[in-house]
Amino acid sequence: MLLLAALVVCGMGVYLARYIAHGEQWALYFSRANAGSTGHIVDRNGITLAFFDETRSVYSPDRITRAANYHITGDYWGRTGTGILSRLWDDMHGFSLLTGTTHVASSAQLELTYDARLNNKIYEAIGEWASGCMLVCNYRTGEMLGMVSTPSVDPLDTSGEQRDGAFINRCISASFTPGSIFKLITAAAAIERIPDIEQRSWYCEEEYKIAGVPFHCVADHYTQNFEQALANSCNIAFAQIAVSLGQNTMIEYVRKYGFLDKHSLDGIPTAKGSYPLEFVGDPETGWSGIGQSTDLVVPYSMLRFLCAVANGGNLIEPHFLPGETPVISELVRPATAERLRQLMRNNAVSHYEADVNFPGLPICAKTGTAELGEGIPDNSWFVGFLDDEAHPYAFVTLIERGGFGLSKAGRITNEVLQWAVKNM
Repeated sequence: MLLLAALVVCGMGVYLARYIAHGEQWALYFSRANAGSTGHIVDRNGITLAFFDETRSVYSPDRITRAANYHITGDYWGRTGTGILSRLWDDMHGFSLLTGTTHVASSAQLELTYDARLNNKIYEAIGEWASGCMLVCNYRTGEMLGMVSTPSVDPLDTSGEQRDGAFINRCISASFTPGSIFKLITAAAAIERIPDIEQRSWYCEEEYKIAGVPFHCVADHYTQNFEQALANSCNIAFAQIAVSLGQNTMIEYVRKYGFLDKHSLDGIPTAKGSYPLEFVGDPETGWSGIGQSTDLVVPYSMLRFLCAVANGGNLIEPHFLPGETPVISELVRPATAERLRQLMRNNAVSHYEADVNFPGLPICAKTGTAELGEGIPDNSWFVGFLDDEAHPYAFVTLIERGGFGLSKAGRITNEVLQWAVKNM
């Protein structure tokens, strides 16, 4: 009898602990009934993304708008971790641990900084059958303007069939091999830690060995200076630069710029990246300096870094809820940010044929073609910003298995930015 009583007491203790921790989720999951609350989520232009009241729980009437903005709005069930709709619903209904019931009869409209039209354009440019993502942020204000992850979900699709990974927001909840976009981090460290970096040169032909391990480039670049090495995205040059910096210095800068941290986008937690932290030796340090090895980058973390570079080193923390006091910090030294801006502008002009591929856009950029293994198509990256006071947009574009950065992610970025400059 004593043993049975002890088990009952223990069971009740476990139940009460779980009830305190998860009671609200239980109540809202098993009963989505609305007893009078009204909630309305709109974009920066007043376009309805979702609405609920006592009798309705609806989304945008347009399918593309629903799918393109799904990872922002989410659904009433919280199937994607970054959706704000289920959070608004929960906040509107509240929950009492004492009674086990929800509160009722409240009303709220949530206006976001996102532009639904821009997200629709991104979604169409990437293609709904592709796997990828794109982020756009105003680096002068920190306002998030665009965030799209594909494949996506139409919350009104009742078929029950969704593509693998459709509920994952690739923009902030996943990390990827960065490839050559990581050379921006290596370049920033070199600008500050190698005093004669602008006077050095590197020779690239066929291959270069570090401690017997060969490094290859897609082309022979011959003798090149620092600016040319970044424009050429030369693996041989940047592997040597990373080794010159040393693994500890590389780790210092990866940490400093927040690539190993979890961040918060208005309360929504992000994933964190990866970099070799244990001693790995010169060859692996070389690989890590060109964005390979065990390097993983969250697209949102790269966006924060680019916003700081574009804004003279100061990061205005990205956000999607208006009216908040912006959080400002110096993420990148001003002189380093200015030199990176010059280098990225040179990339576009001298190597990416900006006049042809990005006509009329004062673009500063870096491509990335991330190798994933033999026989697996590379990830395609294109990251940067517009050096334009009228359109201060920083961007990150990733297409999984997309191949060369310029030809795939770069093309999509141009299509989106051309539209944004004309319509926003």
